[in-house]
Amino acid sequence: MAQIRPATFDDLEFLVGNNLAMALETEGRQLDADTLRAGLSHVLSDPSKGFYIIAELEGVAVGNLMVTVEWSDWRNAPMWWFQSVYVRPEARAKGVFAQMYAYVHARAKDEGVKELRLYVEKENTRAQRVYTALGMQESHYVMFEVGL
Repeated sequence: MAQIRPATFDDLEFLVGNNLAMALETEGRQLDADTLRAGLSHVLSDPSKGFYIIAELEGVAVGNLMVTVEWSDWRNAPMWWFQSVYVRPEARAKGVFAQMYAYVHARAKDEGVKELRLYVEKENTRAQRVYTALGMQESHYVMFEVGL
């Protein structure tokens, strides 16, 4: 059973490594480690940007998940977005993400969050099956973006 805890600055290099691995694995993208490290430092030092959690098995960090907040004027309440979800390959299929999900779900309910959301690569069908098994449903929204 995984232990879930909030991330601290001591987890910075673990998070850098996992985010580099996730971007390469899921999108074939090579991220700049220095830019990533700076971005992670901002999240870890400013809770208004979001927060990270860490999953550990037998005291060893094996997964992470970032939550960012979106304000919903329609609901007059926050919605939380899962981002930067990664479980190291050797820890997959052991319920690690399910435990991170349960931790965030419980915390969100306690804090009055009205909805949990995430986006996933279209081709990442394995992750989609995991999210569906946990009760999440595909949204009716389509995502658009533009780089600046």
